[in-house]
Amino acid sequence: MGDIAIRVEEIGKKYRIGRPEKYKTLRDTLASSFTAPFLRVGRLLRGEVTVDTGQDEQFWALKEVSFEVRQGEVIGVIGGNGAGKSTLLKILSRITEPTTGFAEIHGRVASLLEVGTGFHQELTGRENTYLNGAILGMNKKEIDRKFDEIVAFSEVEKFIDTPVKHYSSGMYLRLAFAVAAHLEPEILIVDEVLAVGDAGFQQKCLGKMGAVAKEGRTVLFVSHNMGAITQLCGRAVQLEKGRLKRTGSAGEVVAAYLSSVAGTELKSSWSDESFTPGGSDVRFRSARLLSPDEQPLSIINFNESLLVEIAYEIKVPIRNLSVTCLLYDSMNHLVFESMDTDMPEWNGCIREPDSYCATTKIPSLLLRPGRYHLSFAAFVEGVRVIAQLRRVLTFDVSGVGYTLQPKRDGIVSPVLDWKVCRFGENGRMV
Repeated sequence: MGDIAIRVEEIGKKYRIGRPEKYKTLRDTLASSFTAPFLRVGRLLRGEVTVDTGQDEQFWALKEVSFEVRQGEVIGVIGGNGAGKSTLLKILSRITEPTTGFAEIHGRVASLLEVGTGFHQELTGRENTYLNGAILGMNKKEIDRKFDEIVAFSEVEKFIDTPVKHYSSGMYLRLAFAVAAHLEPEILIVDEVLAVGDAGFQQKCLGKMGAVAKEGRTVLFVSHNMGAITQLCGRAVQLEKGRLKRTGSAGEVVAAYLSSVAGTELKSSWSDESFTPGGSDVRFRSARLLSPDEQPLSIINFNESLLVEIAYEIKVPIRNLSVTCLLYDSMNHLVFESMDTDMPEWNGCIREPDSYCATTKIPSLLLRPGRYHLSFAAFVEGVRVIAQLRRVLTFDVSGVGYTLQPKRDGIVSPVLDWKVCRFGENGRMV
């Protein structure tokens, strides 16, 4: 137990939803406690219903969740909306108490659960920095030592003595994250607040959290960015409807989570011909995403390649048939289209009835980190579209190996070979 930073044991959190509770003073509470039995007897004598009408429905945001986090470990918490992720972090941050179970925290905790957590609107950025440091248990000398680094990271130097109520959400986030990450907590808890910042700031924050982890401090990170989870975390926990679904290595948990979400299957296959996409001439049988060693996957690093496989069946001879792969980004922009007839041996030929399997490789150092969708089609150029599969596969590209400037423009970020020559004063190449 000496190396355990966080221990969660059978945690449960119950909320009462429906009719809002009125604020009660101590006098109201005492009075209602005294009169309640008499009111209940009166309702019974009048024949009124006294059972619960269901207006105060009970809802378990978390139930029977248990896991441990070791000191210096970086663990991701993933799951769909309403899975209980934020509730769990609020319990660990001591913002709310669990209904059942308990959580042991060994070390000083810094939390960033929403933009500007713990900030006072009327105080300046400077004053809020010292306030947050004091809340974390740090003395003025410790905060002084880190102050310049915090301000430089947040990039709000010009406004550090301005009340934070005048900050934009981006400025708020920059300073809040800088304070939480730089004031040397043993445990850093970060919710999905990085979605507020721009791409450059997100990469900056991920880099800082990675540096915090390398210093031997513990990080608990909630995000819907699966690339960031696999990039930063060694282990992950998946929540589903308030319960612990699975825990394990970040790559395995993320892959299992993505494969369980509609539209993000590692493989799509159709064995029943009545439901097989296509027509009487061509029918698709399966589509897969594979690693270079042909293992199914749903997430790759920027510096890794990806294999795309599509299997189909041709029923009648077809001349000039093309099978095409279309890649879209998360904003539904077409990144590129590639056809198997780009290969001369298949261009203009007749494809005889048979089963076919086509594989292509998306090279490494090309797709910027983010989520992508694949569609497929079979057609005869300029004549007809025979079969289509729309957004049938989804995968994520993580930021691992992405050393380029985050603000670089373009849908793709290719790392191209460059040859740079230098000429001396005489005009000759040096």
